[in-house]
Amino acid sequence: MVIQVLDPTNETAPPLGVLAPRLATLAGKTVGFISNGKEGTKGFFAHLDRMLRDECGVADVIWRTKSNYSAPADAHIAAEIAGWDAAISGIGD
Repeated sequence: MVIQVLDPTNETAPPLGVLAPRLATLAGKTVGFISNGKEGTKGFFAHLDRMLRDECGVADVIWRTKSNYSAPADAHIAAEIAGWDAAISGIGD
């Protein structure tokens, strides 16, 4: 008896996107946080908020929380991202 094992993985790699240009500085910039809404992100983002403002001179930090932790960001959040200089997405349990 012969057993044939099939590999369902695709050999081709998906096309890579283009990386956003690196900011020269965060001073005076707006940074957006996108949380999955779980408790673990609150403390981390609060600490990161303080560090960005105090140590990097970030002008504004915007906090947004997805309506569903396991889904992509809501359309209204995704639309806001274009107005931010940087975005940080985080998960926490």
